[in-house]
Amino acid sequence: MQLQVMNSPFSQEQAELLNKILPTLTESQKVWLSGYLAAIQAAPATAVSESASVALSVEASKPISKEVTILFGSQTGNAQRLATKAGKTLESNGFQVTVSSMSDFKPNNLKKLQNLLIVASTHGEGEPPDNALSFHEFLHSKRAPKLDELNYAVLSLGDSSYEFFCQTGKEFDERLKELGGKSLTERVDCDLDYDEPAAEWIESVLAALGQAGTAASQAHAGAVVQVTPEESIYSRTNPFRAEVLENLNLNGRGSNKETRHLELSLEGSGLTYQPGDSLGIYPENDPELVENILAEMNWNADDQITINKQGEVRTLKDALLTNFEITVLTKPLVEQAAKLSVNQELQELVKPENAEKVREYIHGRDLLDLLRDFGPWTASSQEIVSILRKLPARLYSIASSYSANPEEVHLTIGAVRYDSHGRERKGVCSILTAERLQAGDTLPIFIQHNPNFKLPENSATPIIMVGPGTGVAPFRSFMQEREENGAEGKSWMFFGDQHFVTDFLYQTEWQNWLKDGVLTKMDVAFSRDTNEKVYVQHRMLEQSQELYAWLQEGAVVYICGDEKHMAHDVHQTLITIIEKEGSMGREEAEGYLATMQKEKRYQRDVY
Repeated sequence: MQLQVMNSPFSQEQAELLNKILPTLTESQKVWLSGYLAAIQAAPATAVSESASVALSVEASKPISKEVTILFGSQTGNAQRLATKAGKTLESNGFQVTVSSMSDFKPNNLKKLQNLLIVASTHGEGEPPDNALSFHEFLHSKRAPKLDELNYAVLSLGDSSYEFFCQTGKEFDERLKELGGKSLTERVDCDLDYDEPAAEWIESVLAALGQAGTAASQAHAGAVVQVTPEESIYSRTNPFRAEVLENLNLNGRGSNKETRHLELSLEGSGLTYQPGDSLGIYPENDPELVENILAEMNWNADDQITINKQGEVRTLKDALLTNFEITVLTKPLVEQAAKLSVNQELQELVKPENAEKVREYIHGRDLLDLLRDFGPWTASSQEIVSILRKLPARLYSIASSYSANPEEVHLTIGAVRYDSHGRERKGVCSILTAERLQAGDTLPIFIQHNPNFKLPENSATPIIMVGPGTGVAPFRSFMQEREENGAEGKSWMFFGDQHFVTDFLYQTEWQNWLKDGVLTKMDVAFSRDTNEKVYVQHRMLEQSQELYAWLQEGAVVYICGDEKHMAHDVHQTLITIIEKEGSMGREEAEGYLATMQKEKRYQRDVY
């Protein structure tokens, strides 16, 4: 079929070119081209040139496969949620999609892939999340294959207040490129407020694959959400206002700690959860800190401030209270602030050779420190507020079973107070709950599902729980759930804190579970009650023979709490126990624990 110039919007020259190329195209090439043209038509005018260049970066002579594999590395569930969302968006555009945890993916299958999307969070100090460890190790080993036929894209999640921001995603991107992979689109590094950049990344991937359109635009945060009858309309981007039913201090009189037990109503929300999930709270900043910032800068609290790209306006005081992070400094923030100040000391600080000095400065300081230390400021309140991060939600492990407490959710929150650089510092959400939250008040909340921290499907499977301090929270939910369901599997709890008399959180409940047989065994360590400090890992070593016997029976080990110290020490202790009781070398014991992790028999909820 020949294109006639008189019946088309094309010039004679264009028509001749089209008549030459169209008959030579294969069906898959025609599909690719139609999708590519749709992408250009659907994209905003400012983005057309970018979309075109991205789409054409893939060899035109080789049509892009409709099969896409999405691998996620996720510790708390954010990366998994975004990977699933990307998969649904691609499927709605006609792609055949496989979404998988990196731990469940066979690395040798990499060579078979043409289109790979990576969604990975960064854990701790630049480490891959637990379920990405084996894949990350394989990819960076000599066993990794050449990937000259691979098209890939990386979405990286992180927290810019950490030095190694989005490190895992950066490493995946660099390594795939080294192995010959071709990038479909630029890697996107997301901070805590990741919804909008993640949606833009999905659109960019679709454009590169030649399939942008209506479904892509629906990936935007704020798009209309289609909800099935069993789903709640409330989410991370549309939080539910939950009423506070009870707010108690769990610690006894004279304790050095304050741990709040918070009970919230979910009535009317449609929200449900499983043991191991977390609850997100959008807190408000300390009013006293906000007043000090306003006074320091001589700002008018009633000035109208634009708080987002959508042009929403609030008073300056309300914006500082509810919209922006003011208690944490990041390197990017200090660098942006330097552009708004004539202070020579600040200009010197942000020079590339002073990166270590920046890291030292931001540790333990907040926005008020920055404003006091580096005036005078030439910028308006609007300009300074515009460089601040959005106030992120705080995530807490849920301390209740929904089955045992319908329409309720319980939390265990340790109040954070400390002195730094001559000022008292307070945790944003923990001190809100400890000092300013009363029964009858409401909090904006959402459920954060965590599929990587779950009770075994077979309730007869033994479980070992290690949760000192507020790390006890998810194990309270585990016990309530197992009691409610009549689970028959053995259970063993290791709990630790400072003092038995004042800091044994939920003591009566644990004793009742022991009495009723819901809990098989419990070991406690109160570090300040003895001359030598005793921690949970010491109790584990004392019980090494029996603990290893449980592992051999197929027990699942759970750890919740501080990642940097406690979880690291417990991890090393487990290897030592396996090495000793299993008569193994250190490397073999490490492999044993790694296998447990891959089999989901070693799960961690650490922070």
